[in-house]
Amino acid sequence: MANPLIQLQELGQSVWYDNIDRAQLASGQFQKMLAEDGIVGVTANPTIFEKSISGGHAYDDQIIQLIKEGKDTNDIYEAVVIQDIRTVADLLRPIYDRTEGGDGYVSLEVSPDLAHDTKGTISEAKRFWSMVDRPNLMIKIPATPEGIPAIYETLRSGINVNVTLIFSLESYRDVADAYTRALEDRNGRSEDISKLASVASFFVSRVDTLVDKLLEEKIKASNDPAEKEELKSLEGKAAIANARLVYQDFKRIFNTPRFESLKHAGAHVQRPLWASTSTKNPAYRDVLYAEELIGPNTVDTMPLETIINFRDHGRVRLSIEDDIPGAKAVLDSLEKKGIHYAQITQQLQDEGVKKFADSFHQLFKGIEDKKNAIKESQLAD
Repeated sequence: MANPLIQLQELGQSVWYDNIDRAQLASGQFQKMLAEDGIVGVTANPTIFEKSISGGHAYDDQIIQLIKEGKDTNDIYEAVVIQDIRTVADLLRPIYDRTEGGDGYVSLEVSPDLAHDTKGTISEAKRFWSMVDRPNLMIKIPATPEGIPAIYETLRSGINVNVTLIFSLESYRDVADAYTRALEDRNGRSEDISKLASVASFFVSRVDTLVDKLLEEKIKASNDPAEKEELKSLEGKAAIANARLVYQDFKRIFNTPRFESLKHAGAHVQRPLWASTSTKNPAYRDVLYAEELIGPNTVDTMPLETIINFRDHGRVRLSIEDDIPGAKAVLDSLEKKGIHYAQITQQLQDEGVKKFADSFHQLFKGIEDKKNAIKESQLAD
């Protein structure tokens, strides 16, 4: 039986792996996924690195050596992360070359503490780009109001950007505009735009997690059986509807005369990347979001569990444009029921920034704990 993950490529969707783990790199598990599952890119975030570094011993030797060299916590963090990013970038380089920059990227996120600091984000993005020194690196920058100008400036400087934590249509449009303006700026200065790449990471399952919670509260508060049934019918619908409408915006924006002129100069479209595609609610099909958002010029970044599940029983069909009027109706119905789109998407972005920042701080605490443990061991000797 054909691998469903490979079949996604035939419909124009790229699968990226949402994880970096040195143990998987050392064991060859990651390389096997590249060869057998058609994985053509990698994303990571502070939560992923916190779990990888704190959850095992693959990083211990390097961290111990860095501590002995007197490195501080930030230096240790950057050293271990950049080593992994370079390793993955080099493993993905043949894909990058073969696809002429279409795929083969690995992402490294700026500190979540800079999510509301435009200048700080630009500075860190440029510093990481220089430190990693790989053409198939993408710098992850959140789509906060302060992040949008940083995204523009980073792109116009010739640095690839993975824009993260996008939840709303308005935010997506701002991101696409920043990308287009950066290309126009570079093209106007006769600088090469054919090698500049960007994806717009639109988060999926978290939308249902929050909306379903609010729907459940309204169901419990209602005494009207008909209303309860109507509210129940909206559960598990918001995330897919939201993403499908984003795809309509993507098609419109990147098929305008404005962008056509940039295409002639070699520009790539900024593909939507479906992030957070693991199913959080056990009542839903475990590959729900992966199955319902398949279409050309998209990326789905999947955690290991979703990759395994989709490989086993994923159903592949062109689904991204199914029932667009129905998608609009879902969001309209939610609005009428007092679940307001602007409030939901803003809350999700705020929570996303906080979650990544918490993981970032937890990771630093883990490194500090290792430092203290080593010092105590040395004193005991």
